[in-house]
Amino acid sequence: MTGAASGIGLATALRFLEEGASVILVDRDEAALHAVMHGLDPQRAIPSLTDISIPAQVESLLALARRQFGALDVLVNNAGVTTMGTVLECDLAAWNTVCATILNGTIDVSRTFLPMLIDRGGNIVNVASVSGMRGDWNTAYYDVAKGGVVNLTRVMAMDHGRAGVRVNAICPAVTRTGMTKDAVKDKAFVRSVEDRIPLGRLGEPEDMAAAITFLASADAAFVTGLIMPVDGGVTASNGQPPFPMD
Repeated sequence: MTGAASGIGLATALRFLEEGASVILVDRDEAALHAVMHGLDPQRAIPSLTDISIPAQVESLLALARRQFGALDVLVNNAGVTTMGTVLECDLAAWNTVCATILNGTIDVSRTFLPMLIDRGGNIVNVASVSGMRGDWNTAYYDVAKGGVVNLTRVMAMDHGRAGVRVNAICPAVTRTGMTKDAVKDKAFVRSVEDRIPLGRLGEPEDMAAAITFLASADAAFVTGLIMPVDGGVTASNGQPPFPMD
């Protein structure tokens, strides 16, 4: 479980633990990772201080998984970063930072763990975004990177399905996480988001954890290549505002 020290990753790790799974909680934020481990069963919840944008650390993560559990049944690629701005406002260093985690990291973790997942008949759940399905204003690099995760999910599902590995993705809308904490302080922004969401509220990490848990479970045994919006219905819209009523 990458990006497991907060937000969607933490909620999913806790849900997996509640369901009886053992989990490696992966994050590069040492203080946050240490804090979330308090009260968890150290036999089933294993912390890993790992920056998935660094290939040597991903290899160390694989060694940890083998040492602790011998095998892996589910990989959740959740780690992500963002930057605000258009392609004119953000330099290539910003793109490289976003890409290193969201795209390079997801690819590297997936390719590193795929042999183990093939041996176990396991599966991968990627955390993409509605921003990878449709565009946003002012988050160009994040949207492009998440769009890559969406199509990576499809191609891995096709390439590795005959080997017994399912690959799916969820696409959250705006969710209350550390990444969005500054944005959701803006009441006008929250109201504008809620106005566009048919269910009338922002997403919560637990909403995403429930969807990930389903896709990772045997209940989804015939589901692969799915890009699942978990968005309160926002992508049901064509983007136009409501028509005025007489």
